[in-house]
Amino acid sequence: MDRKRIWGWWFFDWASQPYHTLLVTFIFSIYYAEVAKRSFIAEGMDAAQAGAAAQSLWGYGLAIGGVIIAVLAPILGAVADTTGRRLPWVWFFSGLIVVGAAGLWGLTPTNPQLVTAVVFFGLGLIGVEFATIFTNAMLPGLAPRTEIGRLSGSGFAFGYLGGLVSLAITLLCFAETPSGLTLAGIRPLFGLDPALREGTRFVGPFTAIWYVVFMLPFFLWVSEPAGTGRPIRLSVAMRDLWRLVKSLRHRTSLAAWLLSSMLSRDALNALYGFGGVYAGTVLGWPVFLSGVFGVVSALSATVISWLGGRADRRWGPKAVIRASIIVLVLVCITIVGMDRQSLFGVPLVAGSRLPDVMFFICGALIGGAGGVLQAASRTMMVRHTTEERATEAFGLYALSGKATAFLAPFLIAVVTDLTGSQRIGISPLIVIFLLAIFLLKWVNKNGEAVQ
Repeated sequence: MDRKRIWGWWFFDWASQPYHTLLVTFIFSIYYAEVAKRSFIAEGMDAAQAGAAAQSLWGYGLAIGGVIIAVLAPILGAVADTTGRRLPWVWFFSGLIVVGAAGLWGLTPTNPQLVTAVVFFGLGLIGVEFATIFTNAMLPGLAPRTEIGRLSGSGFAFGYLGGLVSLAITLLCFAETPSGLTLAGIRPLFGLDPALREGTRFVGPFTAIWYVVFMLPFFLWVSEPAGTGRPIRLSVAMRDLWRLVKSLRHRTSLAAWLLSSMLSRDALNALYGFGGVYAGTVLGWPVFLSGVFGVVSALSATVISWLGGRADRRWGPKAVIRASIIVLVLVCITIVGMDRQSLFGVPLVAGSRLPDVMFFICGALIGGAGGVLQAASRTMMVRHTTEERATEAFGLYALSGKATAFLAPFLIAVVTDLTGSQRIGISPLIVIFLLAIFLLKWVNKNGEAVQ
């Protein structure tokens, strides 16, 4: 194995993880929820209505981004397979990540442009998702088949460690607490104004800078063959894509796996995306407390993902995937059954910190089980392909992962609108995860090579 190339590949996880850690889950989503809720209250809504409206707008924004990803992902995957090149696409989508993250600086507390913020956030998220498609397609050529599970798990662990480091820097140096100081007891660096929430808003540009710096090892150490030499021909790419889709009727294990992973990844991404909004609006957490929660979650994810890679090598990805989904179902049930006043219908004393403790535990489980699920899913996909057909296989994987990427956020937004309850709005994720477990019944634990 080429250790330098493997480390370069791992650095994509390190560089891109802060988009998920800082923006999707722990810092920006909480700040957005705060600003949006205040904005809707100023328009005449009560606190509950404002929180639900904030979650709905966030959900519809994620759903639109998911539709765009679903439409373009399989087409771009087929085009990349036609040309045999992946790195140019990673370069292009890296640009979207940087622009999208940097644009979040514009969400000010005094004149909130909520839709603009959601657009920039979605642009960067599209960039992350597409760049991940092309980097995942490089995985089968990095190591022998027996080591892929460990390699994938270690990559996620390294990525979560990067998210943890970036989160610690943000909390200690930039994000202001209600006192105007950071968790280190200092004013935000670079003269950022706490009154204008500039320390918190800097999380967007910081994520962009982080990505640019730490993608350098990837682009310096990860190489690929020169390609097929064939020009980009959309008609050829679409023909190959259609051939692959039609072939699924003869591949029971692969078809069941793609459907199962489609559902589990959709639900997991929604859980990541709405966790911060839930903490900010249902539990009333300020940004800095959500950041501390993020440190706990990221640390758990780092350790558990590394262990999950070893479990994958010993018991195989299917068993690891099933166990991870069961944990996530239990987490969703807990979130639906909990608010400030009660836990599963049992009233709590005023000011009880039990909901906070429970959500900290849920965060650790989401981070750990989510990381293990994603790492083992990559391994399972490798077991359904060969190195020579990896781009085609991961094109199918991208199609399955994005075809319904809008579904979970859309269902959450709709159920939240219909019930007026953010807690109940999370309940569709339980059904989606359970369907994913059911479909694993037809997945061969040893895989099924793409023919």
